[in-house]
Amino acid sequence: MPLTRPDEDLPLPDEAGSAAYCGRCGDALAGGDHERCERLLALEPPRYCGQCRRRMKVQVAPGTWTATCVQHGTVEHSTWS
Repeated sequence: MPLTRPDEDLPLPDEAGSAAYCGRCGDALAGGDHERCERLLALEPPRYCGQCRRRMKVQVAPGTWTATCVQHGTVEHSTWS
């Protein structure tokens, strides 16, 4: 029995590394309406990596947050800058 990855049919990021997945819900951006997700991401950190769909480690502190993907690194945001 050949082994297959469960995410083989999911879209991959393009060559520029732009997001293929929603950072809020983790679904493919090409597959649906993410208007609500975009509004919520303006207020909170992403939960999923936009490039690989992995769940991110999120740390929140007053005035700042970081979200880290083990494969693609850390995204940071600060309200102080």
